[in-house]
Amino acid sequence: MTDTGGRIRLEIDGAIATIVNDNPDKHNAFDDGMDAQLFEALAELRGRSDIRAVVWRGEGKSWSSGRDVGSIGTNLTELTHHELMTRGIRGIQQLWELEAPVIVAIHGWAIGGSFQRALLCDVRIASEDARFMLPEVGHGVIPDTGGVAVLQQMVGPGLVADMVLTGRRLSAEEALGHGIVSRVMPRDELESTAHEMAERIAAAPAVTVKLARRVLSHLSRPDVRASMEDELIYQTFLNRSDDYAELRAARAEGREPNYRGS
Repeated sequence: MTDTGGRIRLEIDGAIATIVNDNPDKHNAFDDGMDAQLFEALAELRGRSDIRAVVWRGEGKSWSSGRDVGSIGTNLTELTHHELMTRGIRGIQQLWELEAPVIVAIHGWAIGGSFQRALLCDVRIASEDARFMLPEVGHGVIPDTGGVAVLQQMVGPGLVADMVLTGRRLSAEEALGHGIVSRVMPRDELESTAHEMAERIAAAPAVTVKLARRVLSHLSRPDVRASMEDELIYQTFLNRSDDYAELRAARAEGREPNYRGS
């Protein structure tokens, strides 16, 4: 799917690949179609031993504002909610099967599942206007892409609970202070910095990079996989829960919801 002009583009320049979120009218919000394009791009990269580093960036005003809420409930496949989530988890876990490290260059919003996907990558850098948010609980669901497990390893349970339970937004400087991103810079320097980092990685011995990533992954990945398995089960339950149905009904009817905790 290299450079096909879809809403996810995969561009190859020598040993460096660039994944581009290209749905700027919606701040690069993802729907099922963009998910499929992303997973196809990752599948292509899995088979490319010549790719030594990957940059993941976004067009327009944001890296990605999360899920395209207008697409929710419009799934045209015959897959159940559980099956769609399983496909999503398997698709994004391809990040871990790449030979090349992935550097995410974040500007504007990084929200919800998209923020979590960035957390599953190797390195995150941000422009000064970047903002991070996990708003799922306010929509009656839970974060379900594995990123919360990574975030807790980075920053500890206090900040994670604040972000998940209250939807607190984090600025680029706060994200840098907590180690969520490793560098913050002006917007016009973001992409060039990401590519300079990718070039430095691509110039290092390939087997050394591969084994260094393997050591790092062994430190954390078992807990992240376990968290993703829990999220799959709990999110499937929530999708059928009385409280979730009440939330949707209350919003449609313009009234306050009456939650029962079930």
